[in-house]
Amino acid sequence: MGKRRNRADRCALCRLHVGLCICASLPRIDTRTRVVLVLHRTEDRRSTNTGRIAASCLRRSQIVVRGDVDAPADDLGLDHAGTEPLLLYPHDDAAVLERRPEGAPPVTLVVPDGNWRQAGKVRARVRGLASLRAVRLPDGPPSRYRLRRWSHAHGLSTLEAIARAIDVLEGGVARAELERVLDALVERTLWVKGALRDDEVQGGLPEGAMRHAPSAVAPPIRRP
Repeated sequence: MGKRRNRADRCALCRLHVGLCICASLPRIDTRTRVVLVLHRTEDRRSTNTGRIAASCLRRSQIVVRGDVDAPADDLGLDHAGTEPLLLYPHDDAAVLERRPEGAPPVTLVVPDGNWRQAGKVRARVRGLASLRAVRLPDGPPSRYRLRRWSHAHGLSTLEAIARAIDVLEGGVARAELERVLDALVERTLWVKGALRDDEVQGGLPEGAMRHAPSAVAPPIRRP
């Protein structure tokens, strides 16, 4: 199958073959935190990207694509009225993210999405971000995202980083819901690659799913 045909047979959001698409099961989660995803254009095309899926699950989210030389997104026009804007990236001056005190305004969380080098440059490349306070996640369990190798010990997918950040800021069900989506994406992808048996896909598979049947219709993920 050629690359063009392969792309055509994949969902534009979750990047799975359409017969295994998880999009019908994506939750719509209400949070006090507003998430602004600053997505590098090369990352937007990758089948392993999770940031766009995370943003699609959050009602209070915005996606900004940067890195296009013809339409540079060097100014987010960030409207954070009534919120405290924070940049989620472990710069040297980043403080550990903490739960919001009672009565504090909600957060606008700006999340760079790209490889480690691309994400690290966002603060300097996008106008207005240099003035934002940088925060990093507290130490936590290893990533459950098995589709990429990390260049550093504490690597997380963008979806995991967003889920953990919201969990720190306000608790609730957002982390569990987002991680459920991540598990479904990972397990179906590994199943297609032959790395998991049918009974190892905890979220279940569409009825009649085949590893090379992109035109099959996928029902929602079965909840436990």
